[in-house]
Amino acid sequence: MATGPKSPTPEVEPKGKARRKGRNKEAAPNDGPSEAALRSFIRAKGAEYLKDPNITSIGIGLKNGNGPVCIQFTVGEKGESAIEALGSERIPESIEVDGHAVLTDVIARRYRPSYELVAPEQLDARRQRRDPIQPGISVAITTETAGTLGLVVFDRATGLPCILSNWHVLHGNRGTIGDQIVQPGPFDDNNTSGNRAGSLLRSHLGAAGDCALAKIELRDWKREVFELDVVPSKMANVALGDRVIKSGRTTGLTHGIVRRVDVMAKLDYDLPAGKVAIGGFEIGVDPKNPPVDGEVSKGGDSGSAWLISKAGKPTDIFAGLHFAGESGSTDDEHALACYALSVQKKLDFVLESPAVQAPGVAKSEPADFRSGYDPEFLGLPVPEPELSTSLKRDALNFGRRQTIPYAHFSVCLSQEKKMARYVSWNVDGARMVKLPRRGFALDPRIDAKYQTGESLYWDNKLDRGHLARRADLCWGTLEEAQVANKDSFYFPNIVPQHQGFNQSKQGGLWGKLEDLVFNQTDVLKIRISVMAGPIFSDEDMSYRGVKVPQSFWKLIAYRAAADEELRCAAFLLSQSNLMHDIERLELDPFRLYQVGLATLTQLSGLGFEKLTTFDTLLRPEHVGRVMAEGAGEIIEILAQRDIRL
Repeated sequence: MATGPKSPTPEVEPKGKARRKGRNKEAAPNDGPSEAALRSFIRAKGAEYLKDPNITSIGIGLKNGNGPVCIQFTVGEKGESAIEALGSERIPESIEVDGHAVLTDVIARRYRPSYELVAPEQLDARRQRRDPIQPGISVAITTETAGTLGLVVFDRATGLPCILSNWHVLHGNRGTIGDQIVQPGPFDDNNTSGNRAGSLLRSHLGAAGDCALAKIELRDWKREVFELDVVPSKMANVALGDRVIKSGRTTGLTHGIVRRVDVMAKLDYDLPAGKVAIGGFEIGVDPKNPPVDGEVSKGGDSGSAWLISKAGKPTDIFAGLHFAGESGSTDDEHALACYALSVQKKLDFVLESPAVQAPGVAKSEPADFRSGYDPEFLGLPVPEPELSTSLKRDALNFGRRQTIPYAHFSVCLSQEKKMARYVSWNVDGARMVKLPRRGFALDPRIDAKYQTGESLYWDNKLDRGHLARRADLCWGTLEEAQVANKDSFYFPNIVPQHQGFNQSKQGGLWGKLEDLVFNQTDVLKIRISVMAGPIFSDEDMSYRGVKVPQSFWKLIAYRAAADEELRCAAFLLSQSNLMHDIERLELDPFRLYQVGLATLTQLSGLGFEKLTTFDTLLRPEHVGRVMAEGAGEIIEILAQRDIRL
């Protein structure tokens, strides 16, 4: 099984250490676009280019291997005949990015996941049953063949030790969450009943990487990487020219050098997963430490952890998770790896064991985490919406406050509407905790006559829609996240939404907006602040004594890592076509729009004057497009690429 690409940030090595001597902060030439602009271009447009049947990847590299920074494409076949036969589009000699013409480079290259069966060989120590288990040895789910145990890490919420490897090693097309993980993998030892080492906890296959996490069970463990004898404790921001080393099940210790970053590669994982675009970086052979047989990776190395190396020696810096290598016979030996930080974000683990309270130890009094929304959370002020005099009179007071404080969020509750006028919340993407859902309840601190409760939702197609997403609020310490999780289910944070509007499986983008900001934008410190609420209208349908809103708004604020400036993007989603008959309704399409803050003020009746100058629709790169399209301050969002961030 396996070999690896890239993604974003938390638990990062301190700034001065993460960029080591010899690293170039600005990989683009002085007169070209910034590194951040190139990265944003790949994230925003890469998937579109991969739809071309001949393009196998897109990333940032050096022209002809040693020239200027360029946008580098790999293709299955080069030449005019291939372009015509495959119905492919010609790749332009340059592409405009942030107002600069960036050269392109085209290389013939295909990729495959490194999970094919490898030829049987005499078992070495990496392929035998080991107790304690450790990184660098054979592992797999019982329905796959054999890959590599990348690292021993810890689940952030529970502190439990876990196996980190690839999706196609620990999950695959035939696996499900909770399935048995064995060490060694079935291809190395088919005694699966006696080789249990854990169970599949979480997995991800997509732009952020090919990765999975399994709880360790019935085995002891140690964290030192096999034959490298280091324990990774930090994560790297990988750059061109970085030297790396891995310990894999098949090739053992191999050295490499990073030669392309921000790569988006198209791999075929067979059905049902099919062809998937995976993000990461590319590794070539390190000429100072070439492999004995010329192979930097082989089948079965999938899941290996690439570590930063110095002078040929491994450091404790985790760079990426190996997931793929070149396909077919070629002299161009290379590998692909997912970025460590992206994998961490998707799987929610930490490298160092968190402090977890021992069983039987008495708990101290719980801390009060209900401080509410923090307007200074981003390091720059993001104030809550301003209320007119009439709206202030309508807002339910909580002590001297006109908002109700919860863990990581605040609610401005309308006495007349019996639901939130708006909710504002903070999201720390580097400290997320996965917790189970809870039941909905009235907030015991608030008089029940001001809350719309369970009676509205019985026996119809209305969902209890969270304004502040539950997943957004569950961060911090485990105890803190548990309070936020509980608070998110109180009815002041809930509004009636048609199930076709609320459930993301219906194809809507509403619940994906924060994810889009994290995945396609360089967000400083992986933090965002969000506000959302209903658009109340005289035309709202009255149902069981409650006026059901037909439209909702959301505002996302963040600081861009490229310039540390504040950005604000506002959106409107209307379910007006959905609300004809709540009892017998057939689902109709709903529409998502990006709107200017001035327009949002008119629609919502709330004040956003202090944030208007940070509106992303007013940024120079978007103004011309918006005006040319004649859209004014309203743009219909038909796909993620339509969103201006």
